[in-house]
Formats: sequence, structure tokens, C-alpha cells
Amino acid sequence: MNARVFPGKLTGRVERAIASKSQTHRALICAALADGPVTLRGAALSQDVEATLRCLEALGARIERQGDTLLVSPIRSLQRERLLNCGESGSTLRFLLPVTAALHADCAFTGQGRLADRPLFPLYEAMQAHGVLLSPPGRFPLICRGRLTPGAYRVAGGISSQFITGLLLALPLLDGDSRIILDGQQVSRPYVDMTVDMLRRFQIRVEKDFFIPGRQSFVSPDDITLEGDWSAAAFWLAAGALSEKGVFCGGLSLDSRQGDRAVAGLLRAFGARVDYTEKGVSVRRGELRGIEIDGMDIPDLVPILAVVAALAQGETRIRHMGRLRYKESDRVSAILRMLHALGGDADADDDTLTVRGCGRLTGGTVDGCHDHRIVMAAAVAATAADGPVTILDAEAAAKSYPGFGDQFAALGGRWEEADDGI
Repeated sequence: MNARVFPGKLTGRVERAIASKSQTHRALICAALADGPVTLRGAALSQDVEATLRCLEALGARIERQGDTLLVSPIRSLQRERLLNCGESGSTLRFLLPVTAALHADCAFTGQGRLADRPLFPLYEAMQAHGVLLSPPGRFPLICRGRLTPGAYRVAGGISSQFITGLLLALPLLDGDSRIILDGQQVSRPYVDMTVDMLRRFQIRVEKDFFIPGRQSFVSPDDITLEGDWSAAAFWLAAGALSEKGVFCGGLSLDSRQGDRAVAGLLRAFGARVDYTEKGVSVRRGELRGIEIDGMDIPDLVPILAVVAALAQGETRIRHMGRLRYKESDRVSAILRMLHALGGDADADDDTLTVRGCGRLTGGTVDGCHDHRIVMAAAVAATAADGPVTILDAEAAAKSYPGFGDQFAALGGRWEEADDGI
């Protein structure tokens, strides 16, 4: 599906941000491993979350949906030798691959899109070194046989925090103690902190320097209310930074472990007017100017920050960009193509994206690259463009935010389905 989005600043209120996708993945997996039922409140079922839910049900969990509440009955009788369809969710694959090996489930994994091409090393190597037989990476189905053994797991820290999270979820289940040893600088540390926090809610101990005692049991906390998603809210807050009247977004925890809560501070650094209240965050336009950004811990914010940078005055440099080439798209290339298609001026080297803002963008056609964050960033760019923006593959927004188009319209935006023949 293609979409045509028309100029017109967004304004109004998002009373509650959708639930954190990252927290929901972690809560679902912990709940499926627990000793009793768990109620998850405030859930939002994107395509990625549905993938994790589907895989856990295939392993033997029972998950009942009641509106935005999920009632999770944990795995009691493990279903072995199942084919687990991860869709396009890197989190689902990277989290459940070590978890199923810890359970000795002998599963096969499959998926769609670019998922088979996204990096699995060094998780793949670490699992092979600890008793697991894996079919060659890069193609599906990916066969996983054998049971993980405890010990020292050496993992490169600079590729993806999801490898560390997968091991943190799995290693407490083993019959001995383990330690995760990181080589090099760790990226996206806030996502690992989110994992450790969720494990602690299920009474799992993770000690200093990623020492994980074995033979632990996941203890049900009975009831969890999921946080609002700063990653999703970032699009509305950025739209507010382009709007004189601004946008309010509620349901966001100001002390959240989510790294993407940095978006509010970054928008303020750009020159937007940011106000915090007990109920949420409001952002409206100020005198926007280019800034320096370290993207190490906030890779999901980069597409929308690049749009704000293009509509600011002066140069913005976003460093530590290399990992973005291995997302749902080559996200560095996709960002450049989006900005160039709309008359922006930007380039990139191996590490840094440079955007030379001039305060305006034109209309045009943007290839969504089947990447949800490119699609949503392009829609926000259209609100401040000189003419309509056509977005190809606009349905990709449903990967993380199925209701994006409806919320866009509720804030006064004009989003229409376009003829696929354009």
C-alpha cells in the first residue's frame, strides 16, 4: 500500500502513547517462563509483538487477549521441534533463539523480509561454543538443536544489544552459573537495562558484570502495566517541534529505562519548546538549529531526528551510525534517499550522518524501503513540506504501530491511500 500525505502541521493530544514494544517483548517471554499466570495491561499488538506472542504459543504458552490486556499462562508442557515464525522481528529471533536452546526445545526458526540477512554473529558463535548445533546463518529455516551449557559467553558489544538480552533471558534457566563477557564498547545499553529490570520483576538475579546464577526460577509478579513507548511517541513529539501549536503525548514515564526518552532532550537541544508534566510531554516549535548527536544508544530515533535536522537551520551530525545498515532496511541509505527525495541535503560515511538543514523540504516520492521507521519519519516530514509526499510501502508502519495512520489523522494530518500504480 502506498500513501499520500499532505502538508499541514499536526497539533493536539495523544492521551496515551502505545505500549513499549521493547518492554512488551521482554514481559511476554518472562511471563511464558514463569511459575504462574501473568496479566500484562496496556498492551499494543504490533506485527513484531504478534510474532513473539505467536512463537510463545507454539512453544506451549497460552495467551488470552482481552482488549489491551494479555493474560499469559506460562509454558507447562513444552512443545518441542516446532517451526517458529518470527515474521520480520529481529527481537523475536534474537531473544528466543537462546531461550529455546536453554529449554532444549530443538526448534526451527523462519521469518520474512530482511530478517535472514540481519546479523546473528556473535550470538551464533557463542551458542555453538556452548552445546548447540545450528544450521548455517543467512537462510531459513534456521535449525537449533541441543541444550545450552553454562559458562563464560563472550559476545561483541558493538553489534546489537539484542544478543545480550537473549542470553540474559536464557542463562538463568541453565543448571550452572554463567557470565556474559563483552568485547569492545557496548551499544544500546538502555535496552539491556530494560531487560535486567524486567528480569528482576520476575525475581531473576543478574549480578555485577553480567554474572548470572543458574537454576533460577521465574516467579510471576501477577500483574504488570506496560509503559508507554518513547520510540513511537518520538514521531508525535517531533511533529510538535515542527508545529506552532505543538503536540502533547501522555502515558510516558519520565524516569523510564527506555533510551529513546532522550528524544525530548534532543528536541529541546534543537531549539523546540519542551514542557514536562506529570501526565506527559508537550513539544512545540522554537528556532530550530543544527546540533551534534551521539546515536550509539538511540538507533531507532535517527530517522525522525534526521527529518528535524533537515527542517532546522545549519548542520547536524549524528555519530555512531554503522549498525543502522542492518535494520529492516539499510537505514542509513534509506534516510539519505528520503531526504534527497524531499529536497534535503545530507550525506554519510561509515560512522556519521551529516544533515545540512535549510528549514524547508519539498514534496516528492519517498521509498519506505519496507521499514516502519522510515515510513513514519516521511509522514512527519510531509507535515512541514511544501507539497504532498507519496510514501511507498506505507503499510510497513504496522510493524511497530498499526494505528499510526489513524493517530496521524486525529492530530489533524491528512493521510490517504494512494494508487499503487504511481
